[in-house]
Amino acid sequence: MAYIEDNSQGQGHGHGGGNDKPKQVTVEVNGNPVVLDEKVMTGLEIKQAAIAQQVQIQADFVLQLERPNGEYDTIGDNDEVRVHEGMSFNAIAPDDNS
Repeated sequence: MAYIEDNSQGQGHGHGGGNDKPKQVTVEVNGNPVVLDEKVMTGLEIKQAAIAQQVQIQADFVLQLERPNGEYDTIGDNDEVRVHEGMSFNAIAPDDNS
């Protein structure tokens, strides 16, 4: 299992005033906003959250994290990602050869 962290934003993660509720952040999946809890999530959990929020993808799609330099990292269903505000993901059908 890989652990993927996007260090592009460089924001500190301080601790709040005793509130244990995770901070919600908005990421993009295929250009659509998806609200997630700011925490470590698996690729499958990210896809499931997007599907629950009406993004037109399926659980077997290949998930990719878009890096600031325009490159993509493939995120496996069991790979863990620390999600934070502004991340951008693409989900493509497994038979899409583009």
